[in-house]
Amino acid sequence: MPPAFSAAEKAHITRLLLDNGLRLFTTQGLRKTSLEDLVAGTGIAKSTFYVFFDSKEALYLELMLAQMAEVKSRVIDGALRKEPGTRAGLRAFLHATLAELDGNPLYGRLMTHPEEMEAVARKLDLERVTSAPDNPVTALAAYLTEHNDDLAGDDPEVIVGVLQAVLMMPLYRDRLASPELYPKILDRLVDLVATGLTQVKQ
Repeated sequence: MPPAFSAAEKAHITRLLLDNGLRLFTTQGLRKTSLEDLVAGTGIAKSTFYVFFDSKEALYLELMLAQMAEVKSRVIDGALRKEPGTRAGLRAFLHATLAELDGNPLYGRLMTHPEEMEAVARKLDLERVTSAPDNPVTALAAYLTEHNDDLAGDDPEVIVGVLQAVLMMPLYRDRLASPELYPKILDRLVDLVATGLTQVKQ
């Protein structure tokens, strides 16, 4: 029978597990992080980890959800919606999201390690993620719906897919014929995509 914890003890241990997870997942990754690593310094046994989280992936997801509001603030409110035009908004969104993936070790880790992304996605509580009020993906979909008249007429899912394709560029920067030109290539690609997805009147 798992040990009983007071509300204060449970909150304290949960915080320690989240702190350990953030440090370990961003430095050595999901697969190389063991339960023993995660419970180190928390005072609980490996088996007791499951009192707090269903899996390592669930802990990773919890960390992502905790940062979701900040990410949305930067890529949606501070970039996409800050620009007066849809084309400029999409351009700003792509640049801000690429910067987020480059500078945010938790989100960036999943983009550069697709096998870890798949592991987290398999354990994803989709309803919880999609219903989160600060979900950037939901906010992006709402923006595209609002600005449908400014878009080039593609299916919204196609537009989202095109944007996602651009955001996968960091995975392939070293495979380019001229990797040293990556920043210029990326700028040009973002501009071409933002222009191609919007009406000429933009």
